[in-house]
Amino acid sequence: MHPLIWPDCRNVRDLAGLPTTTGELQPDRLIRSDNLDQLTPTGRAAVEALDISRFVDLRSAWECETWPSPYADDARWRNVPLWDPGDRDVSDLDLFEMYRILIDDYNARVASAVTAIADAPPGAVVVNCHAGKDRTGIVIALTLDLSGVPEDLIATDYATSEASASTILRLLGHVRQRYGGTRQYLLGSGASRAKLDVLIARLTT
Repeated sequence: MHPLIWPDCRNVRDLAGLPTTTGELQPDRLIRSDNLDQLTPTGRAAVEALDISRFVDLRSAWECETWPSPYADDARWRNVPLWDPGDRDVSDLDLFEMYRILIDDYNARVASAVTAIADAPPGAVVVNCHAGKDRTGIVIALTLDLSGVPEDLIATDYATSEASASTILRLLGHVRQRYGGTRQYLLGSGASRAKLDVLIARLTT
């Protein structure tokens, strides 16, 4: 993992270097971030210095309207909201329960977010939400698990966003116990085998 300096974003890193079962994640392939509307001109220049082929914005339509991404009119930007304003209110639940509901009840949305990484043109993919912790944390954790990154390192990455490592470990355990693992979960949620194989290949080779 390599922190990136994108003023004024505060939670940005390239996930390169994490070991997998077949090697390691390559640089400039997968980047996680908080809300890009915070970018200063210097931050925009830092982003544009990279070969970014897609921005996967996990925020709701309301968030995108309230805090518009500077890339909203860019062909590289794709909004894949994980929560919708019409969904049940889960704000009074603990993080694990919020995550579990997203995984169990809105699985097609989660699979769509992962697929948006897989089918991006060649280049780096940036995944972001508002704080870059919860929604981004779930999608990145599943992507890393699919790619064969050890769970303890997935948890370390998640905890870098000032979160409790035990939350994401518990969620991965839930996916494993209920669905048989991340790959089976995503296949059952609408992702194709071909897309998942492409995703692993683009991150590791």
